[in-house]
Order: sequence, then C-alpha cells, then structure tokens
Amino acid sequence: MNGIGKALLTLIGILIVTYSEAQEAEIAQILAQRQASNQALRAYDDELNASFSTEDAFITTGAGTLIAGKEALSAYLKSQKGPRMYWIRTPDEVIVNPENKLAWETGTWKGYMDHSDEPVVGGKYSAQWTKSSGTWLIQSQLFVTLHISPPHE
Repeated sequence: MNGIGKALLTLIGILIVTYSEAQEAEIAQILAQRQASNQALRAYDDELNASFSTEDAFITTGAGTLIAGKEALSAYLKSQKGPRMYWIRTPDEVIVNPENKLAWETGTWKGYMDHSDEPVVGGKYSAQWTKSSGTWLIQSQLFVTLHISPPHE
C-alpha cells in the first residue's frame, strides 16, 4: 500500500473514532434528560417534566390515549382520578442520527402508586428525540401496557 492509501485509511479511522465519540456524547445527553424527567415524575413536578418535551409533543399512553401537546398532557394528568402515580422509564437502547438531529430511544416503563416502590403496571416504550432547538427534547412517545399487577391485600 502506498503512502496515500495509508493516509486515507488513517483518516477514515480517525473519522470513525470521532463519529463514535460524538454519538456517545449525544446519547449521554439524552440519558441525562431521561433521568431528570424520571426524577421530575417521581416528585410529581409536571411543569419540570414538561420542560423535557417539545411544545407539540405527541404521547400515546399505555391505554392507547393519544395526547397532542404539553397543554393537553397537563389537562390529561389533572383529569386522572384515584391515587397519584408516577412512572419510571428505563432505556434499553438509544440511537442518534446527528445529521437530522433526531434520536430513537426504547426501553421499559413501570408505574408506581404514590409512596410505593412496587410497580403496579408496566410495559414497553419508545421515544423520538429532537435536538432542533439545541437541546435534546422528546418529540413523541409511545407507551404500551404489557402487564398489570394485582392489588395487594
């Protein structure tokens, strides 16, 4: 292999490593946003939790209700009857497309009754993130309920 070929291979190797490091940094930012969102949900801080979503975010609840936008989400949460609940999302995978500033997150979610560490409901979720504003925000989330625990007596 001549000097130009070796230089090209070296350059390609450097670009791959740089791209991989950039991906990891973006993924770390999304995971930090998700952790902060989970903490806001556990603290029942709906306003803080909403700050992690775009104004026009779509959410499909575990029961299949489609919610469009932060205001509709706030109204939906306020309309819920019964004991308060919080939800924790645990990411299994995050993939980032740096060209269009979109990311895919998928994982499991669990719902807990107020003052409990025992989940009563859960399932799988996926989220689309966007960085069009310069900060990773949730643009869309889909939750599917796959298991419900019987009430403890």
